[in-house]
Amino acid sequence: MLFVLSTACAEDIFIRASQVGYNLNAAGGAIAFSKSPLPLEFTLVSESDDRIVFFHGKTRPITNAPWGRFEYHAELNLSSVRTPGRYVLKIGNAKSHPIAIGNDPFGKLSVELLEFMRQQRCGFNPWLGTNCHQLDGRTAFGPLTNGTPLDARGGWHDAGDLLKYLITGANATAQMLLAYEAGGQKSEDRNRKSARQSLTSDLRPLTSDLLDEARWGLDWMLKLHPAPDALYHQVADDRDHYGWRLPQDEQADYGWGKGGARVVYFADGQPQGLRQFKSASTGVANLAGRYAAAMALAFQIWKNDPAQKDFAQRCLQAGREVYALGRAKEGVQQGNSYKAPYRYEETTWADDMEWGAAELFRATGEKDFLTDAKRYAQLAADEGWMGKEQTGHYQYYPFMNAGHFRLYELVDRDFKKLLAGYYRDGIERCVRAGEKNPYRIGVPFIWCSNNLVAALVTQCLMYERMTGDHRYREFCAKQRDWLLGRNPWGTTMFTEIGSVFPTDVHLMTTKLTGRKVRGGLVDGPVYDRIFKSLKGVTITEPDPFAAFQGAAVYHNDVHDYSSNEPTMDGTAAAILMFALCSNQNP
Repeated sequence: MLFVLSTACAEDIFIRASQVGYNLNAAGGAIAFSKSPLPLEFTLVSESDDRIVFFHGKTRPITNAPWGRFEYHAELNLSSVRTPGRYVLKIGNAKSHPIAIGNDPFGKLSVELLEFMRQQRCGFNPWLGTNCHQLDGRTAFGPLTNGTPLDARGGWHDAGDLLKYLITGANATAQMLLAYEAGGQKSEDRNRKSARQSLTSDLRPLTSDLLDEARWGLDWMLKLHPAPDALYHQVADDRDHYGWRLPQDEQADYGWGKGGARVVYFADGQPQGLRQFKSASTGVANLAGRYAAAMALAFQIWKNDPAQKDFAQRCLQAGREVYALGRAKEGVQQGNSYKAPYRYEETTWADDMEWGAAELFRATGEKDFLTDAKRYAQLAADEGWMGKEQTGHYQYYPFMNAGHFRLYELVDRDFKKLLAGYYRDGIERCVRAGEKNPYRIGVPFIWCSNNLVAALVTQCLMYERMTGDHRYREFCAKQRDWLLGRNPWGTTMFTEIGSVFPTDVHLMTTKLTGRKVRGGLVDGPVYDRIFKSLKGVTITEPDPFAAFQGAAVYHNDVHDYSSNEPTMDGTAAAILMFALCSNQNP
C-alpha cells in the first residue's frame, strides 16, 4: 500500500460510513478524515478476517472544506464493489464499523421506523399499553363557546412533548400513505414478518403496518373536522412544558384542573394566542391542502376494499370540504404558543393546496381540481428553504413539495418540464451549499436539520423518478448516508438503528421507563449559535463529541432538545424517504 509523506497515525484517522449498508453497484461511499494528510489507498476487508481483502480503492481528497479541527478529508468510493457481503473498511491501520453491501439494505427501515410512531400515539398507546389524554379537549377561538368539549382523542404526540398538531400530523399521515402508494408496500411485505418478530407484544392482525399507522392519523383528523365548515388544528400548547411525566400521568393544567381537558384550537385563519405571543396566521390553506391530500390518498387506497368503502367515501368527502375551506381562506394557520415564543412559523401554503388538488383530481377525475393544482404549482414554484442559511422555525414546511411529484404524471410535456425544473433548481442550490463542507451536506444547520436532509433526499429521488435523470445520485446518497452514520460524529440519527445511534434522547417515555424505542429520527445538528441561543438547552460535560464539532454541533444528550429530540413528523418523512430508496431503479 502506498502512503503520502507525513501520513496520519492510525489513532488520528476516523472513518465514517453508512451503518445500515450500501446498495451493490450503486452510488455511495464512506469518508475518512484526520488532522494530517491521509493515505492514497483504502481497502475493503472481510468482517471476520481483515487479512482477506475484497477491494482496493483510491482515496479521493476533498479540498477547501475543513470541518472543525480536521483539515484533511477523503472520500472512499464503494460504487465499484461487485460482491455482496459484510465488510470492514481500512485506511492505514484505522478500521470502520462493519458495513453491509447488498441488495436493498433500506427496505426494512420503513417498517422499523413505525415502532417509534406507535410509541408516539395518543389516546391508546400500544407501546405503553395504556390510555392517555382521554379528556382531550375543550375548544378555543371557534364558533363554539370557549371551553366546549370536543372529542380530539387520538393522533400522535408531536415529539418529546405531548402536544398534538394538525400541521405535522396531517403531513405525517399523508407521507405514510404516499410511501405506501409509491411502492413502500412492496418492501413492507418483504420485511413485516421480521420486524414483527422483534415486537413480541404486538398482537395486531397482519394487515399493512404503514396503512395501520396512517389510519391512526386519519381517524384523528376526521375528529378535527366535525362539521363541513369546521377544522381544529392544535391540541394543547406550551403549558405542556412544565415537567417530565408519562402521558398517562398528565398533570398539566389548562384551566380545567391538573390532568384535565386540554385546549383544542379552531382554525379560523387569524392570529391566535391566549397570552402575549400571537401567531402570524393569515388563512388555513396550508392545513387544508395537506388534509385534503391525506384524505384523497386514503380514498384511492381503500375505495376498492368492500370492507372499507364507507370509510373511503367519508375520507373523500372530508377532503373535499376541507379543501374548500383552504380555497376560501388562502394563507397559513401557524402553531400557537402560550407563554413561550416558540411555535411552528409556517409561511407557505400554495404547495399544500397543489398537493391536495392533485390528489383530489386523482381520486375524482374532476378537471377543476387539475386546473387548481396547476395554478397552485406555479404559485409554489421552487419556494422553500433550499439555498438559504437561515429560516423561521418550520417556515417552509413540509420542507419539500410532494405536490409537484403527484401532479407530474397528470400534465402535458411543457408543464412536466416546468415541474421538474422547480425540483432541479432547489437541488442545485443545495449542491452549491454542500460544497462548503466535506460531507457535501446541502442543508442549513437550523433546528430540525435532519428533517431537511430527509426532504432533500426525497426530492432527489422524486426528481429522478419523474425525469429518469440520474445526475444527483451521488449527491443524494451522501445526504441519505449522513443520517446513517456518514457524519463527523459517527452516529446514525435514528434511535436503535445502526451500530452507534442516539441513546440519551430528549424523550420522556424512554427516559422515565428505561426502555428503548427503535426508529425515531432526532432533530439533528444545529449551528452552535442556535444551540447557545435556545432556552433550557444544556449538555452534560465533558462532551464526548467535542473533538468532532465543527460547522454544526450535535449532542447525544437528553438535555439538548435542539439536536437530540426525536420528532414524529421527521420520522414519518424518513419512512417516505426509505420507501423511495428501497424502490429506486438501478
